[in-house]
Amino acid sequence: MKEFRFRYGDGEVMIPLDERQVLGELHGNHVPAAASIPDTLRAALENPIDLPPLKQWVRPGERVALVVSDMSRFWMRQDKVIPPLVDYLRDECGVPEDHVTIIVANGTHDGGDEKELRTLVTDGVYDRVRVVNHDCLAKDLVYLGTTAHDTPVWINAEAAQADRVICLGACTHHVMAGFGGGRKSILPGISGMETICHNHAYSLDPACLMSNPRIGNGKVKDNPLNDDMCEAAAMVPQLYMVNLVMNAEMQLAEIYAGHYLTSWQKACEAVDRIYRVAVLEKADAIIASCGGYPKDMSLYQGTKTIDNVETGLKPGGTLILLIEARDGGGPAEYFGWINDLLGGTMEKRLREHFTVPGYIFLLNCEQAQRYNILMLTSVPQETVAPMGLKAFSDVNELMKAAHLEGKSVYVIPNGSTVVPYVQA
Repeated sequence: MKEFRFRYGDGEVMIPLDERQVLGELHGNHVPAAASIPDTLRAALENPIDLPPLKQWVRPGERVALVVSDMSRFWMRQDKVIPPLVDYLRDECGVPEDHVTIIVANGTHDGGDEKELRTLVTDGVYDRVRVVNHDCLAKDLVYLGTTAHDTPVWINAEAAQADRVICLGACTHHVMAGFGGGRKSILPGISGMETICHNHAYSLDPACLMSNPRIGNGKVKDNPLNDDMCEAAAMVPQLYMVNLVMNAEMQLAEIYAGHYLTSWQKACEAVDRIYRVAVLEKADAIIASCGGYPKDMSLYQGTKTIDNVETGLKPGGTLILLIEARDGGGPAEYFGWINDLLGGTMEKRLREHFTVPGYIFLLNCEQAQRYNILMLTSVPQETVAPMGLKAFSDVNELMKAAHLEGKSVYVIPNGSTVVPYVQA
């Protein structure tokens, strides 16, 4: 027997396994962390993709909107990137700090309080630069036009009125948009509720209540969500992207800056190179952690691990997911969809007023139909039982219920950064 270590919330869990059953312990492909974040950032800004260097692209004295991600994506540690980026704008681009507004791209999420904003941007930046929360229901949203997918594009007024917009975000796999980051800083990041809901409704199959087969992890070609997001971003004038790529240990490894689309595409290629792991076969079972807090802060956030690792699991296989979920489902409405699930009104409600928490809830129910999913979590069993998920508060009881005897197993300590695929 060998004990395997998994992060869980702020702590860890040890699980003993018969090594003869373990097909492999998957960690992603090794890429070293950036030796110096300021130096790596500077190199990206001065050697951008398909745009001039930032100090030539931004003119002295212009007003800059710097769009950054919210606390749900704090795993990318943008607090280590924002200070040198603000300094670069001041020292190299000639943009005074009072001409910079940092906009937190909350999408449909609630904006954080001052303590959270200070955490996101650091005290030093918060005390010198204006920081605001994007509100998708704000009365002063600015209309930019309508996409070919009939999505009306409304965005944050301060971004729309700035001379230059710089978006800072991390690229990773995404079950709806194919990849996160890049154009997602605009839609959904700083878009209006109507814009976000119309775009995200393409997650549903047009004919029945199920996920649209054209979306999925790593899928960008002919993905209506991605196509729509890219078109919305193209409507924002003077747009510049700074794309962060984390290694499998969740350390900043690479930065790609420049054109809103092509710099992000380079980041996507890097994500595939780091996170996709070739395996010889699918396993009977997978044991995966989300990677600890904040990756496992809620089911809404943490079940992205299922999206990643299921490609290494046999149909009907067993997935053991270590997800503390101290915030429960996440958004208050997540578990509210149980009433629609039980009442048979889920499709009607989702199609009439699509929400991302509603879709993630549906996706989790679909996954529970495809696999035997057992979770070590703080969420009570009775709460998730209607979804088909099984919740345990004791790891020993969970392992007894999993019945892994004689089954092949993959161990994935950080399921947020590993996407297994069977090598042809």
